[in-house]
Amino acid sequence: MELPIMLLTLILIIGMLIQTVDAQPIENKIIINADLGKHQISKHIYGHFSEHLGTCIYGGYWVGENSAIPNTRGIRNDVVQALRDMGIPNLRWPGGCFADTYHWMDGIGPRDKRPAIVNVHWGGVTEDNSFGTHEFMDLCDQLNCEPVICGNVGSGTVQEMANWIEYLTSDAQSPMTNLRKQNGRELPWKVKYWGIGNESWGCGGSMTAEYYSNQLRQYATFCRNYGDNRIFKIACGPHDDNYHWTEVIMSEWQKSVSWQRGYMNGLSLHYYTVCHDWSKKGSATEFNEAEWFLTLSKTLRMDEFITKHSVIMDKYDPEKRIAIVVDEWGNWHDVEPGTNPGFLYQQNTLRDALVAAVNFDIFNKHCDRVKMANIAQTINVLQSMILTKGSEMVLTPSYYVFKMYKVHHDATNLPIEIFCENYTHENNSIPAVSASASKDKNGLIHITLSNSNPNQNLTVICELRGMKKAEFKRGQIITGEKMNSFNDFGKPEQVTIKNFAGAKFKDQVLTINLPAKSVVMVEL
Repeated sequence: MELPIMLLTLILIIGMLIQTVDAQPIENKIIINADLGKHQISKHIYGHFSEHLGTCIYGGYWVGENSAIPNTRGIRNDVVQALRDMGIPNLRWPGGCFADTYHWMDGIGPRDKRPAIVNVHWGGVTEDNSFGTHEFMDLCDQLNCEPVICGNVGSGTVQEMANWIEYLTSDAQSPMTNLRKQNGRELPWKVKYWGIGNESWGCGGSMTAEYYSNQLRQYATFCRNYGDNRIFKIACGPHDDNYHWTEVIMSEWQKSVSWQRGYMNGLSLHYYTVCHDWSKKGSATEFNEAEWFLTLSKTLRMDEFITKHSVIMDKYDPEKRIAIVVDEWGNWHDVEPGTNPGFLYQQNTLRDALVAAVNFDIFNKHCDRVKMANIAQTINVLQSMILTKGSEMVLTPSYYVFKMYKVHHDATNLPIEIFCENYTHENNSIPAVSASASKDKNGLIHITLSNSNPNQNLTVICELRGMKKAEFKRGQIITGEKMNSFNDFGKPEQVTIKNFAGAKFKDQVLTINLPAKSVVMVEL
């Protein structure tokens, strides 16, 4: 009887030791290789998207020259200033689904002579076309950002798109150049980025990948360079896990002889984070921790999609000449109660801020292939930066994340390794910490990191390798009292950027006390 008792005692002791080991807290550690960075984080990763949808354009940007709301040539001054402060690098327009029903010549010339149109995709409202090509280019000039124009492949023609490019960018003697001059613009604009159709697999024409590939070749052939304007052609790419689409587009591109391959410079990717499903997405503001967790876990799939599409692209383009352009992404919630369901107006909470930060970290990680991204959408639609109501304006939590992450624009991405505990909810787990690090042209290192756990503060140790000397300069934090804290009209801001003093630097080790449900930036 003694042997079984001894064995039992031994088993109990081993079990207690295992439990003790398991009970030890996992050290949250980030290793930053400050001397190994080689890829640049393009500022265009932090781009935006504004469609003729709801009150994004009309009431968002455009109020008209006779409005009592302060404006410059009809464009709201407060909106322009806020977006300039945020560092907006580019703006995609006019859609979206709207792009493939938009005929650009309806939106030029005297405003009182422009034909009205019905927005068949979004709410069935009638638009007077008072905001068209010249107004959009004026907006980009005021914002000091690059225009990104999506051409109509779904219901347009090759000639229509070719004429639009010529109208905007040519200074040669031609009917399009003369027409632009008649409409008040003597010199051509620079328009580098052109999308050749939008969601051609869906609202842009319900095409197969094989059919669209031929359309792409044809349209791109007539997207010509005029003067010193050089076009970056963005092909319609896949959504989510539609890997067949990427396979077809990339294989057809590779089959082209080398001098023809300029018909594509970028391939788009669309992925929206939807908490539940498309029939019942869930409220933007009234949600519980299960929905907080589910949203963050779903947005992490962006890394999976970019990784797997990149593997396909690497097979045909190992030199990474074709960029991934994530030109539609963000949270998609149910519309606010009492609003037009076709206007996609939703509030924006701390949860949206965390989603933005996590996606930026994914884009930064893949910056060797991802060269542009455009969140949907800038004003009053989906995961917007700004909400407007008459003359009032609100800056959302997502706006402040974009503003915080401005430090990464065109900086060198620094390779990082993250070892962290999991955030677990109802037997499911995701990493609690997400992070990026970069070095700017002045030698400043910026670390951005977020804590997805809404209940637990974390201590994160950052080890900096390849640096002889560093010092802590400043810190910033975005958080809120509740998971669903948000900014609203006529009320003090609940979520904004504040100074952060929870970091200490000693002996090349940075210790950060990372609060629950927060986004933090540290500058060294």
